[in-house]
Amino acid sequence: MSAAEVIAIHNNEPKSRVVFTQGGKGGVGKTAFTTLLVEWYTAHGVPHTLLDLDTENKTRGSLSHYFRAARKVNIHTPDGLDAFVDVLQDDDPIVVADMGAGAGAVAQRWFGSMFASVAELGVVFTAIGVVTPDPASVESVLSWAASLQHRVQYIIVKNAITDPADFGYWENDSQAIEFRRCFHPQQIDMEYRLAKVENPARQHGLTLNLIADRRTDVPELQQTTVVIRAQAYRRNLFAELDRVKDFLLL
Repeated sequence: MSAAEVIAIHNNEPKSRVVFTQGGKGGVGKTAFTTLLVEWYTAHGVPHTLLDLDTENKTRGSLSHYFRAARKVNIHTPDGLDAFVDVLQDDDPIVVADMGAGAGAVAQRWFGSMFASVAELGVVFTAIGVVTPDPASVESVLSWAASLQHRVQYIIVKNAITDPADFGYWENDSQAIEFRRCFHPQQIDMEYRLAKVENPARQHGLTLNLIADRRTDVPELQQTTVVIRAQAYRRNLFAELDRVKDFLLL
């Protein structure tokens, strides 16, 4: 489907938006970002439905580990990604879906067969690509873009999983430059998070909101410096999300 054809479809009045993480390389921080995105929607009073599409990570680390309301869906079935649309019947205009690693082939097939019909219903899509200093994370995003093309809007999260973080590959690779030229993705920064915050939060399935608001009984997460850092992480990423809200809201 050409860019012109996609634009023509998108000229329909958008009625709902599906925001999903590109399930490429594992361990880049997709779920960590998604938890903060969910909290951003909640802070803005935006009704939303959560889908946990990570069939590989069945317990700790998946979206349902942090939010009991997240619906676990096995996308490795012929109609698995139909959940994108089926949950819109609940009248929440925003769907947030966290995909697991290795979901590229499934997504490619679904968008190839379903996108045009779904888009005509007024559904628009935002694909979240998370890149790190690891070139493999960049290659994963580019692979997804080669399939999704102009069917989606793109937000690229530059996740600093090291301190300092060198995003030289993302900035200088010729294919990444061409991706930015063709698709004009919004880019946001996700700062490095200290292990004393990140590790116990992941272990206990606690969001930054709970830590920042002192609503946890985990001793290591009650330390004043941990609380302050959680507040700073939340504040800074919320500011980044506010910048790209046109790709996240209707």
